[in-house]
Amino acid sequence: MCDARLFAPQTDALPAQVLPITSADTVQALAAEVLAQAPARFALAGLSMGGIVAMEVLRQAPGRVAGLALLDTNPLAEAEAVKARRAPQMEKAAAGQLHAVMRDEMKPNYLTDGPDRDAILALCMEMALSLGPDVFIRQSLALRDRPDQCDTLRAYFGPALVLCGRDDRLCPVARHELMHDLLSNSVLEVIDGAGHLPTLEQPDRTTEALRRWLQLT
Repeated sequence: MCDARLFAPQTDALPAQVLPITSADTVQALAAEVLAQAPARFALAGLSMGGIVAMEVLRQAPGRVAGLALLDTNPLAEAEAVKARRAPQMEKAAAGQLHAVMRDEMKPNYLTDGPDRDAILALCMEMALSLGPDVFIRQSLALRDRPDQCDTLRAYFGPALVLCGRDDRLCPVARHELMHDLLSNSVLEVIDGAGHLPTLEQPDRTTEALRRWLQLT
């Protein structure tokens, strides 16, 4: 439930375009929309759900992806315990309680402790509320029904960056170690002082890691 502001520090420093992933309720359709807007060949980065869509883009069009950066994301299909929480969250969002859903989800999971935590949480809430409940429901359905992408990553040999915040509780370091193992030409970067959103929590370190990766693509 983020917009281009999630990557504002990076787009200020790097040649990049941020595409929305808000208009469909499957990762397959979202990936197809990304491909329809992207150039013939491109380096592709995604964080969290954006990383999940990026893996589906790679599955659909591996020859177009010159490099892949996966940040704070998960290559596995959704766990049953997480699926079980989706329906109540979607019901609350549809009933006008999106603020409460995001508050309860963000506070325990999104960020590590740090001086900018409250400001970043406020920005996350602002982004979520600006997108609204319909986008929340579509994205929840897409996440719930997503496929496992381990074989997709195993088959990719281009330059890859796997990056996460050391304190990410949503997509822990072990998930990124798995992706690093699956991607034969990858670098693993674990960012200290960051949770699920290192682009905002540790923007300079994240930008430099992305810059090094882009130089390989």
